[in-house]
Amino acid sequence: MKSKESDVEIKQPAKACSTRPNNGLVVCLSCVKSKRSKPSKARDMYVSALFTKMLAYAESLHPEKIYILSAKYGLLNLDDEIDPYELTLKNMPARARSLWAESVLSKMKREVDLENNQFVFLAGMPYRENLLQHIRHYTVPMEGLSFGRQLQWLDGQLRS
Repeated sequence: MKSKESDVEIKQPAKACSTRPNNGLVVCLSCVKSKRSKPSKARDMYVSALFTKMLAYAESLHPEKIYILSAKYGLLNLDDEIDPYELTLKNMPARARSLWAESVLSKMKREVDLENNQFVFLAGMPYRENLLQHIRHYTVPMEGLSFGRQLQWLDGQLRS
């Protein structure tokens, strides 16, 4: 599917038709800068409009699993208790991002099937660049979209 306002291809995962888990679907969201100032569950730590909409969209897909890719904590389950932090992969050297990805992949391999699960990445390039080569089936539906266009895309998905 092509976006009307640009030539960016937007891939859309199939929406689930029921409230039953979409077996095999795994959604990965990236962390964001805006966070609470006290320890919280991962799902509640990130407070930006983008994260809130990404999480709502992820939940609307009724996936088997939803993870948050955290620069500090690696692969987080939504209910993991974490402390606030200031760290992003965007400023890390390539080697540090590679080591981060190895840690994330190690945990992923214990929880999901990298060969058979279908992954949806709602995460910027620094958070997925070293992961995708190890995952067989994935989509990146907001790839190439600016921040504002990501918010618009998510709004459209949440309305439909």
